[in-house]
Amino acid sequence: MALAFPFSAIVGQDEMKRAILIAAVDPSVGGVLVLGDRGTGKSTAVRALAALLPQMKATVGCRYACDPAAAPGACDRCEELKAGKKVRTHLVPVPVVDLPLGATEDRVVGALDLERALTVGEKAFEPGLLARAHRGFLYVDEVNLLEDHLVDLLIDVAASGENVVEREGLSVRHPARFVLVGSGNPEEGELRPQLLDRFGLSVEVTTPTDLADRIEVVKRRDAFERDPKGFGERWHPEDEKVRRRILKARERVARVSVPDTVLERAAKLCIALGTDGLRGELTLMRAARALAALEGDAVVGDAHLRRIAPSALRHRLRRDPLDDTGSGARVERVVAELMPA
Repeated sequence: MALAFPFSAIVGQDEMKRAILIAAVDPSVGGVLVLGDRGTGKSTAVRALAALLPQMKATVGCRYACDPAAAPGACDRCEELKAGKKVRTHLVPVPVVDLPLGATEDRVVGALDLERALTVGEKAFEPGLLARAHRGFLYVDEVNLLEDHLVDLLIDVAASGENVVEREGLSVRHPARFVLVGSGNPEEGELRPQLLDRFGLSVEVTTPTDLADRIEVVKRRDAFERDPKGFGERWHPEDEKVRRRILKARERVARVSVPDTVLERAAKLCIALGTDGLRGELTLMRAARALAALEGDAVVGDAHLRRIAPSALRHRLRRDPLDDTGSGARVERVVAELMPA
């Protein structure tokens, strides 16, 4: 297996790295969309996440790597394993699964063996990418070029947390809860609004303009390609610090309080920007709480809201033909008006 570029060695792109860490701390934030120029580290950051994440506890014998503490009925296979005996557990890596643009529907959702069902009477199911991504991350590069029928599938599963496969009267369902991470170049096409709305955070990455940053990017990439193992070992202590930071944040995030005054400011911000629905406020609250947990703060404050607002709201704005500024700049302008530093 090819070694991933260390997460800590990525130069700049602070908003993207912050969004990915927030999603790792609290998956309920709803996933991350990374849009920007080619060659700016979008896929590098996502693949680096796989090596960074702490292992998770899973039920031995469950092909979906379910959480042993999951509510009863979530997985038929786990119910069979739990019947009348103590369930064994083990630690497994958090999955980060690639969904290729040209993937068939059977490869994504899984395939039912109809011939075996008819001849032997057994319901044979070959899990797909959605099953492999359960409790982990599903990554779609060039997500804006994804075929419509796969977009519809992702929207349904992302909303329900369950994948249902039906063929010729046979039906199989299994849990499929994952963090959806997409990347793409907006110049190559726009996302369907229904899918865009499913991403909790949206970040924009650009080619660095600082001379020193550009040189450092080239030096680190060259060093990694010449000696991936040695480069990874040099950055391992920094990645370990980030891993411990994620673990501590996961432990404390449930105890981080969100005052009513902060919720009021979040709602006023969404009203001023004209966002549809209440998903903007929910994402703001969850992302700000996860950010506070990452930084060791016990209470969410205005500073957390200000930093996360562009990522949480830029993709929820209606187009304004009279305002040609970018959506992130529009959010920052309203934030400065309502919550001056």
